[in-house]
Amino acid sequence: MRQIVVLTDDHAGVLADLSACLAARGINIEELSGDALQMRGVVRLTVDRYDDALVALRDSGFQAVSEDALVLRLPDEPGALARVAARFKQESINVRSMRILRREGGHTLVALVAEDPERARVALGADVLLAGTD
Repeated sequence: MRQIVVLTDDHAGVLADLSACLAARGINIEELSGDALQMRGVVRLTVDRYDDALVALRDSGFQAVSEDALVLRLPDEPGALARVAARFKQESINVRSMRILRREGGHTLVALVAEDPERARVALGADVLLAGTD
């Protein structure tokens, strides 16, 4: 799964500017999460037209970069994420970001970005991996 990460100053109107930029080019936001810390903001999003969105954001002055996320399908139960984290710890694989996408049918879908995606894919194995990178 490809996602876009936008690094920005934290100020009123960032979400309005970012979403208007994409709307002006007819790009639909599928998922969005954002955090602010010490006057900086990080927005992660997926869109229907990935390459067009990167161009639109950069043309509008946003610092936008791309990430390839692994999508995991975990049992929706205590300890499922802990088992994945233990595998990464054992293999010394650093996680850059992670977010829970949704819970359904007894499972949880998780988007995870690792510093070494190929090593992460091998460490996870087929038992939890739903999809790789696009």
